[in-house]
Amino acid sequence: MAGYKKLWWTLIAVLAITFGILGYFGNEVYREAPPIPAKFVSVDGETLMTEESILDGQTAWQSVGGMQLGSIWGHGAYQAPDWTADWLHRELVAWLNIAAAEVFAAEYEDLTPAQQNQLQFELKQAYRTNTYNAVTDQVVVDARRVRAIAQTADYYVRLFSDDAELQSTRESYAMKENTLPKLERRERMAEFFFWTAWAAATERPDADITYTNNWPHEPLIDNTPSPENIIWSIVSVILLIAGVGFLIWAWAFLRQHDEERVEVPKQDPISLVKLTPSQKALGKYLFIVVALFTFQVLLGGITAHYTVEGQEFYGIEISQWFPYSLVRTWHIQAALFWIATGFLAAGLFLAPIINGGKDPKYQKLGVDILFWALVVVVAGTFIGSFLAIAQIMPAHLSFWLGHQGYEYVDLGRFWQIGKFIGIVFWLVLMMRGVIGAFKQKGDKNLLALFTASVVAIGLFYGAGFFYGERTHISIMEYWRWWIVHLWVEGFFEVFATAALAFIFHSMGLVSRRMATVAALASASLFMLGGVPGTFHHLYFSGTTTPVMAVGATFSALEVVPLIVLGYEAWENWSLQRKAVWMQRIKWPLMCFVAVAFWNMLGAGVLGFMINPPISLYYVQGLNTTPTHAHAALFGVYGFLALGFVLLILRYIRPHLAFNDKLMTTAFWWMNIGLGLMLFTSLLPIGFIQFYAAASEGLWYARSEAFMQQPLLEGLRWVRTVGDVIFIIGALAISWQVVSGLWGKQGQTAGITAEQN
Repeated sequence: MAGYKKLWWTLIAVLAITFGILGYFGNEVYREAPPIPAKFVSVDGETLMTEESILDGQTAWQSVGGMQLGSIWGHGAYQAPDWTADWLHRELVAWLNIAAAEVFAAEYEDLTPAQQNQLQFELKQAYRTNTYNAVTDQVVVDARRVRAIAQTADYYVRLFSDDAELQSTRESYAMKENTLPKLERRERMAEFFFWTAWAAATERPDADITYTNNWPHEPLIDNTPSPENIIWSIVSVILLIAGVGFLIWAWAFLRQHDEERVEVPKQDPISLVKLTPSQKALGKYLFIVVALFTFQVLLGGITAHYTVEGQEFYGIEISQWFPYSLVRTWHIQAALFWIATGFLAAGLFLAPIINGGKDPKYQKLGVDILFWALVVVVAGTFIGSFLAIAQIMPAHLSFWLGHQGYEYVDLGRFWQIGKFIGIVFWLVLMMRGVIGAFKQKGDKNLLALFTASVVAIGLFYGAGFFYGERTHISIMEYWRWWIVHLWVEGFFEVFATAALAFIFHSMGLVSRRMATVAALASASLFMLGGVPGTFHHLYFSGTTTPVMAVGATFSALEVVPLIVLGYEAWENWSLQRKAVWMQRIKWPLMCFVAVAFWNMLGAGVLGFMINPPISLYYVQGLNTTPTHAHAALFGVYGFLALGFVLLILRYIRPHLAFNDKLMTTAFWWMNIGLGLMLFTSLLPIGFIQFYAAASEGLWYARSEAFMQQPLLEGLRWVRTVGDVIFIIGALAISWQVVSGLWGKQGQTAGITAEQN
C-alpha cells in the first residue's frame, strides 16, 4: 500500500460507510414491509383470502413469467398493464359504481358533480384508512368493497383464460390465449394482485402516505407525490450540481499535470508472451458470446414486434409457443449470459499474464469444464423458462427449474445455483493465477484492486439466494437489486476499470502508478454513489421515506464520475496513435470509446432523468425506463464485453487482420441503430406516457385504450428502422469474430510481423 495509502483508505472508508448504510436501511425494509395479513375478512367474518392464498397467487404469477408480463409496483415489462395500478383503478371504479347504485340509484357517470365528490370523499376514506389489526393479524373489508373486489377479480380470472370477450385485450397486452389454464391458480393470482393494490392504497399506521409512498398516481384517492418525495428530489438535483462542481475543481487542482512519461515499446509486450493452452482454449468462449449476442438481438426484434402485433409475428401466430413473456425472458437472459461470458473470458485471458506468462496446473482443463458448465446452465435456463411459461412444467417445480418470475433473475433457482457455482469456479481459476503473482517483487496495488473486484464478482452474485419462492416481494426486491444494480453496475464496473488499467499497463502504454491511481480513484467514486444508490430502485416497493432519501441522495452522486468520461474516451481513442502496432487493436479501443460515451449518455443523462423520486413517481414502468436500460446495458456493458472479445481475439489469433469495412459497419451501425431505437421510438413514447401518467394516472398510461392509439402504434413501427440497422451491425461484428476464429487469417495492412 506504500504510496497509495490515502487512496486505499479512502476506498475502504467508502465501502465501510456505504455498505453500512445499505445494511442498516435494508434491515428497515424487513421491519417496515407492508404486512401480508393472515386473513382478509368481511364484516360478517367470512374469510376472503389468507396469507397462504396470496402467496399461492404470487407463485402462480411467477410461473407465467411474472415481471416479463406486465409489472408489479412498476417493475417488469412495459407492454401489458402494471397490474397493481390497473387493479387499483378498476376496483375504485367498481366501488364508485356500486356506491352510486346503492346511494343514488343511478350510474356514477350520471351523478351531479356534488354527488360524485361526496362518493369520492367516501372512497378515499374507505381505501386509504388502514384497517389492519396487528393483534389479530387481520384486515376487515366492508361489504361494498367486497363486491368491488369480486367484480375486479372476475375480470382478471377471465383475462388470463381464453375467454373470447377479452381476446382483443389479450392481443393488445401481448398475452397468449389461456395464459394460466387452471381456474384455481387464476383466482389465487387475482388475490395477489389485490394485495399489491391494497398496499398501494392503504396508509401506513400513524402516517399520511401509503405503504408504497403514495405510488401509483391515482387521483381518485389522492395518491399524489408526498412532500418528502418533492424535497428529496430537489436535494438530489442540488447534490448532482454540487458533486459535478467539486469534481471539476478536484480534477483541476488535484490531478497531476506532470504525469509520468511512458516510453512506448516498439512491439506489443502482450504479443511477445507465448500463448498458454488455457488462453488458446478461449476461442469457444468468444464464439458463445457472439452466438448468444446474435440470438439475443434477433429475439429483441421479435419482442419489439409483439408490441405492435401482440400474438403474431408478421401475421404468423406464434404466441402459443413463443409468447411475449418468453421471448422477453430469453432476450434479457441471453444478454446477461453473453455479457458475463465476455467478462469471464477477459479475466481468464489475463490470469496467465498475471502469473508470469504460464498456466497454473490443469488451468486449461478448468477453462474447458467452466465452458461446458456454462453451456448446460444456458440451455437449462432457456428450456426451463419455456416449459414454465407454457404451463407444461408442474407448478411446484416452476420456481426451481423454470421461471422465478423476477426480471433479470428469471432463471430457475437450480440454474441460478449452477451459475453461482460456475462463477465461484471462475474465481478459483482466477485466484490460482493471481496468488503466485503476489509473491513476486514490485508494486502489487493494481493487482490487489483487480483481485478484490474478482472476489466480489465471484461472491456477491450469492445475494440472489437471500430470497425464496414465497418471500415477501419488498424483501425480494431489496436482494434482487443487489444483483441487478450492485453486482452488475458496481463490481463489474470496478473489474472493468481495473482490467483495462492492467491491460494498458501491460502494453506499456501507461505507467503502473498512473494506472493504479486512476483505478483506485475510479473505484471509490463508483462505489460512493453506487452502493447506497441501490435504493433508488426501491422508492415505491413497500419501503419507507428514509429509504427514498438515501436512494435519491446517493443515486445523484452516481452520475458525478460520468462527467469526466469524455476525457477517458479521448484518452482511449488517442492510445492508437502511441505506437504503430496499436492500430491492430483499433476496434477494441473504439468499443471502449463507445463505452465511455454511452456511460455518460445512457447511465448518466438517461439514468438521472428517471432517478429523482418525483420523476420516477410518474415514469416508473413507462418506456422511459427501457430507454435508460438499453443505453446502459448494451451501450456500456455490451460494448465493453465486445471490446474484450475483440481484444482477446486479436491475441489468440496473432495474425488476424480485422476487416476494416466489416468492423466499420459493425461499430457505426450498432451505435446509430441504438440511437435511433432510443430517440425515435422508446423515448418519445415514454414522454407521451409521462404526460398521460401525470394527468390521468399510471393505469391510463399503460392501458389498452392509450397504448393502441395510432400515434403510439406508429412510433412502435418506427422502431423497426433502428432495430434493423442495429441487427445488421450486430451480425457484422459476430461474423468478424466467427471468421476470425475459423476463417482465413492474414496480416493487417501496413504492419509487418516485426511490428507486432
